[in-house]
Amino acid sequence: MVGEESKILPAKVYFIDIRSSITRDLFSKLASLLEAQRVSATEKLRLQGLVAIKLHFGERGGWGYIHPKFVRALVDEVKRQGGKPFLTDASSVYVGGRAEAISHIETAVANGFSYSVVGAPIIIADGVRGESVRKVPVNLKHYREVEIALGICAADSVICLSHVKGHELTGFGGALKNVGMGLASKGGKLSMHSKVAPYIARDCRGCGQCVAHCVAGAIYLQDDRAWIEAEKCIGCGQCLVSCPAKNIRIRWDESIQNVQEKICEYVYGITRVLGLPIFYINFIINVTPDCDCCNHSDVPIVPNLGILASDDPVAIDQASVDLINASEGIKHTALKKGFGRGGDKFRGLHPNVDWQIQLKYGEDIGLGTRKYELIPF
Repeated sequence: MVGEESKILPAKVYFIDIRSSITRDLFSKLASLLEAQRVSATEKLRLQGLVAIKLHFGERGGWGYIHPKFVRALVDEVKRQGGKPFLTDASSVYVGGRAEAISHIETAVANGFSYSVVGAPIIIADGVRGESVRKVPVNLKHYREVEIALGICAADSVICLSHVKGHELTGFGGALKNVGMGLASKGGKLSMHSKVAPYIARDCRGCGQCVAHCVAGAIYLQDDRAWIEAEKCIGCGQCLVSCPAKNIRIRWDESIQNVQEKICEYVYGITRVLGLPIFYINFIINVTPDCDCCNHSDVPIVPNLGILASDDPVAIDQASVDLINASEGIKHTALKKGFGRGGDKFRGLHPNVDWQIQLKYGEDIGLGTRKYELIPF
């Protein structure tokens, strides 16, 4: 076993810092980074045909997400290569500005991702109400099959743009979380976060919308309010988006380890079973303490460091964390410890979360390697 592990070659992770000059601005550096990694990728990334650019558009009130002008630089490069790019994500499972396609697109445009800015259309990958999904067999520890947003399956290739930041359940969020959680169906997201059925708050109006949209027949009206039969619930998440009063809630009760492992199993379904070619770009810019799903963004915990590119999601996430931990932390932020070079910044934010679980498990199931060669570009 040790002999087999020793044969694994380090993955190539390309890196640009955020310095720029009159002769080479950051946007042209980013386009060059994409092309350099595309040419050297293990399986050459095709930028022809339909190219999905997967990213998180942020919530209203936040600002830490990837700036639309960076996205425009990549859109222009894809077009130069002959591809047809579109921006995409899947609906959120929580109540917010991205719970269904209309609100999701409105939020994206409000945050700067209009066609006039980014030069590409927005297509929400799981349909208007999050109903468009494809089941993919994986036969792993937690799932026999996973549910993927159907729209992503139609792409010829994917560029995954990830804003690296802290996260209360995974310690940090990078490429693995962006793909595994981000491209899962509503039911998949629900199952990653919770082991039991949703529940209906006491102030239910009894309008019956959730009953009409429950494909499992698990919801019924009684005493002027709705009720969920947990044994019938299939965890599709349709009730969460159909309730006009937002009175259906998630029980956030899954363990930290299981959440991270489940995320990796979804990545496995997308990359290993579907074989979808994905190229990963991680932005270590505005490293905020919490997820971009929040309706606010706190100040960054480290200086802006740069942008990474790789065809290995495990390696690029490992390299991102290593660069962040090797830097000086910023005082008077949410960071409570680990300020010095080498200090664990994400443990300093979320001391009870072992962020290495996702990297270890991702490597174990063959998503990539934690060994990498960092190549400044």
